[in-house]
Amino acid sequence: MNQTTIFDMMYPKYKINKPIRLIELFGGYGSQALALKYLGVEFEHWKLCEWAVKSIQAYKDIHFTNDNTDYLALQPYDDKRKWLISWLYEKGISQNYNEPMTKEQISRLNDKQLKTIYNNIVATNDMVNIQKTKGKDLQIQDTDKYEYIMTYSFPCQDLSLAGKGKGMSDTSTRSGMLWEVERILTECKELGTMPQVLLMENVPQVHSLDNMADFHKWQVRLEELGYKNYWQDLIATDYGIPQIRNRCYMVSILGNYSYTFPKPIPLKLKLKDMLEDNVKKKCYIDDDLLQHIIRTKKEHKEYTQFDRYNGMFEQLCRVWKEKSPTLHTKSNTVLIYDHNKIRRVTCKECFRLMGVNDKDYEKCAKNQSDASLYHLAGDSIVVDVLVAIIKELV
Repeated sequence: MNQTTIFDMMYPKYKINKPIRLIELFGGYGSQALALKYLGVEFEHWKLCEWAVKSIQAYKDIHFTNDNTDYLALQPYDDKRKWLISWLYEKGISQNYNEPMTKEQISRLNDKQLKTIYNNIVATNDMVNIQKTKGKDLQIQDTDKYEYIMTYSFPCQDLSLAGKGKGMSDTSTRSGMLWEVERILTECKELGTMPQVLLMENVPQVHSLDNMADFHKWQVRLEELGYKNYWQDLIATDYGIPQIRNRCYMVSILGNYSYTFPKPIPLKLKLKDMLEDNVKKKCYIDDDLLQHIIRTKKEHKEYTQFDRYNGMFEQLCRVWKEKSPTLHTKSNTVLIYDHNKIRRVTCKECFRLMGVNDKDYEKCAKNQSDASLYHLAGDSIVVDVLVAIIKELV
């Protein structure tokens, strides 16, 4: 529901009329930047905070495609490998999205890998690890000339239905990284320079009964820092994309201003409109495997121990309604009908269902495996929803 009250309507609507400097915390491949790009808004990639090396690579390939600078060559150190290993370790890069790499793990990377990661980090203005990022690192300045939008799509693993329900009470949980955002904003407040607009995205469970106390605590803290908050659950099917993806968004504006979330629009696209014309044979499920899956399914829809395939069937039933189910980081388990056969959704189709155009997908895909692309898509934000949200500000 839209958390706007009659008191909020007393405030003027906030409108951005300055060039935007975008700060993306937990940035992934940069859905927020794509939204600004697709809107045609003047902006610059001011700061990124992303620790996963695959996501950093994707961000670089999509948004800094033509930056082929060898930044490592500019470093004066004689033993650059030794220096690089220490530098990357201190930055806190992650290989598995869940924890930072150890120095031993980084040492196993070859020279080319180390160099690529370093150049990607420098090219994208990446601060890397949220726990090591300080308020001063955002370099917010000249706020009379620039509009700073800071986005934070903090990890949802401990909030989502697929997670373990640890919540976001403190920074010992992945979803507790929210409080690192609080620390950074507090440091910005002490420096006297704050982002004018904040944009949060997360699963609806962020305001569930179990998490509401912390979500309320977060809003109160933002109010103490000078922000007015507006939050609402939005589903992608209401903003042009045939994916049943429901997410909570919160816009926080510095000062006494109002914000109204965009109204839903009729859905014109169907799942079939997002599909590729030519799909590789490996995506199709052969008849023997299909019959095996069917045999594991009881008539009254109580399934056997074949959990992996059970999930596929649940997804398939929903696809029949011509809308994709919510994509997850293992989206290759989503099944669709195609030419009287059943197949897995492709990587490109996943990105289309996340609102990414084919040109940007191709940029992203050139240095990623299929498994990585499925993860990147499922872990991201539907660009069309972001476009609708930001459009209300500009």
